[in-house]
Amino acid sequence: MDINEIKEIIKTVYGWNDVHVKPLVGYDILNYKIRTTNTTYVLKVYPNDKETASIIVGESQFQFALQPLDCEYPLPAPTLSKDHYSIWNRKYIIRCLTFLEGTFLVDCNHTAKLISHFGQTLAQLNNKTKDLYIPSLRAKNTSWNLSNTHWSRDDLDCIGDHHRKSIIDYYLLQFEIHVKSIEHTLPKQIIHNDANDWNVLCKDEHICGIIDFGDAIYATRISDIAVALSYIMVDKDDPLNIGYTFLQSYHNTNALTIAELDTLYYYIAARMCVSLISAAKARKLNPSNDYISVSESGFQSLLDRWITMNPIEVKNLFRSACGFPPIAFKKTSDIVSQRKLHTPAALSISYQEPIYMQSAAFQYMYGADGASYLDAYNNIPHVGHEHPRITAAARKQIATLNTNTRYLYDPLQDYSKQLLSKFPDHLNQVFFVNSGSAASDLAIRLARNYTMREQLIVMEHGYHGNTQQGIAISHYKYMSEGGKGKLNDIIEAPLPNAYIDGYENDSKTTGVRFAENLIQSISDNIDIAAFIAEPISGCGGQVPLADHYLKTLYPFLRKKRILTISDEVQTGFGRLGSHFWGYEIHGIQPDIVILGKPMGNGHPMGAIVTTRAIADAFNNGMEFFSSFGGNPVSCVIGCAVLDVIEQEKLQNQAQKSGNHFFKRMKTIQSKYGVIGDVRGRGLFLGIEIIKSRSKSYHPNTYLAKHIKNEFRNKNILVSTDGPFDNVLKMKPPLCFTEKDIDKVIDTLEMILANHHQ
Repeated sequence: MDINEIKEIIKTVYGWNDVHVKPLVGYDILNYKIRTTNTTYVLKVYPNDKETASIIVGESQFQFALQPLDCEYPLPAPTLSKDHYSIWNRKYIIRCLTFLEGTFLVDCNHTAKLISHFGQTLAQLNNKTKDLYIPSLRAKNTSWNLSNTHWSRDDLDCIGDHHRKSIIDYYLLQFEIHVKSIEHTLPKQIIHNDANDWNVLCKDEHICGIIDFGDAIYATRISDIAVALSYIMVDKDDPLNIGYTFLQSYHNTNALTIAELDTLYYYIAARMCVSLISAAKARKLNPSNDYISVSESGFQSLLDRWITMNPIEVKNLFRSACGFPPIAFKKTSDIVSQRKLHTPAALSISYQEPIYMQSAAFQYMYGADGASYLDAYNNIPHVGHEHPRITAAARKQIATLNTNTRYLYDPLQDYSKQLLSKFPDHLNQVFFVNSGSAASDLAIRLARNYTMREQLIVMEHGYHGNTQQGIAISHYKYMSEGGKGKLNDIIEAPLPNAYIDGYENDSKTTGVRFAENLIQSISDNIDIAAFIAEPISGCGGQVPLADHYLKTLYPFLRKKRILTISDEVQTGFGRLGSHFWGYEIHGIQPDIVILGKPMGNGHPMGAIVTTRAIADAFNNGMEFFSSFGGNPVSCVIGCAVLDVIEQEKLQNQAQKSGNHFFKRMKTIQSKYGVIGDVRGRGLFLGIEIIKSRSKSYHPNTYLAKHIKNEFRNKNILVSTDGPFDNVLKMKPPLCFTEKDIDKVIDTLEMILANHHQ
């Protein structure tokens, strides 16, 4: 509508002449500022339909019900026919509201006094209308009702950034799990539902007005609070302190329940998610409307901070603001005692002070005590703890079909095809099992069956699983305390460690020399079935096999018909950044590949990928069957993991974060003599801690353990490994960012600086 048409409407409907008209920005309706000789109004123009008319009547009832209150609210101006709205040309509904003066909350300094008064004002509003019955508003149902948060999932693809989309998806699921099941128990009433910082007016550290009742609905009372808090927490150094101040004041005026407070963490996240999805969708439809994305960047930043906060910490702070006791949790010592009753002592617990975990999300884990931990250690949740894409895939399939490979079902073929597309053409057969350990065991069976030989070459400090066969081929296990030593059919290959045992301080020379020495020692042996190695030795101390070691060794093994097995349980699926599989960094192609850990992002999965000839030879009359290997649930989870890696570009993220790690660690290494070596690829990282730099090697097990536990005390999870347990190891989820790397390295430097004082 142009200005002249608006003036004609004003004159015809309200009888006002000589008005000044100024267009105002709006979300989905037309808005104009109308100034008459005596008064200023806001004209709203809606599309004409019966439902809208009914809702407008309801809004007017809501606004009149608030009178009198200290805070001002816009009231509808009567038309010439004494109505609260009018129909224009059968196409539009016309409505004028009093214009309120004041400074928008978004433009005010958010002092404690102002935030406190905001809490009090919203509490008064909710108190005034808690028993108000307005049929049209009770019947109104929109995507802005947080009860309908799940509606937004339909437009989730409007979010272009895949990782951000995953965070939003995570919170949509968390809302469903933690709120929807108890929502019917929470107090409900007519609420404003949009007390954002553009709809709240201030004067002299007081709230003087609340405008725009267009989103008013019948919903949970806590929704109103969630909307208000989500906006005033944006861009704050301490957003939870803002929440504390607001809630304390609100509760003193209008008492909240514990159940409401305990859902508020999820309600606030839900409001941010709904707003971000709505803005992204609206931007696609109308890229020129800046109003639709006015809060977008703020919500993105706050949501990134929200995921770092332990839900229990937030719940306890909100409880404290209202005088309620914190959530009770068992003492760690009691949990340890209970564990010892039924859990064998052979299952170790990390850290001098164990952590009682409650939940997790992406690269964060949340303790029962409210602490949040940055997880730089757990390599099994490959694409992130509780990734919503994985959860959704598992949830849907387990509710549909879960059986075994004796039946036909699509997920088995779908996953096999998708997984094998990541391998060279000759590796085109896959056996599915439930763990890397089971896969290692099967790999040895395949090799011995195909070659009709028994002996195996294993790597010094290698680890390949917890089965009897896995331990028999794991130097790390059979030579450790409690191990029974090397069996007669095992040949040990020294670990080509370019740092400790390097020739001429050159990785290539070291690799070639170690390979040539091994070749010479086995050249006359005709009973070797296979050579098995990890491309990077995890238990050896995160040691990449020296350059050209495998490239020199593999041709000899092929000539001798000795099968080559690459254990990719820890190095596979893009963790190394530069390559999807660890064997690729060595420029070789194995005969058998062992997969495990990251395949299911925490769901128990393992597999063997091999050639058709080796697989066919195994079909010798004895059926191979794994009760759960390759079941439909595992297969759809496996597909989801591969999809997330690709869509969120997590292999590239591993490369970027790893490069950033090595760049920063060069400075730290030069500054502190206790750092002997920094090694790895992508997000498979090791820092060797020594006593001092010298020609002889002196591992510093004590300091490595101290650093690990200091990291834990500073809420960062790392671990140690290696023959002397002196190598700090980090294999975080692939969503680990450069910012996360900075936090780890800054903390390491702080620990080392304090240690050297």
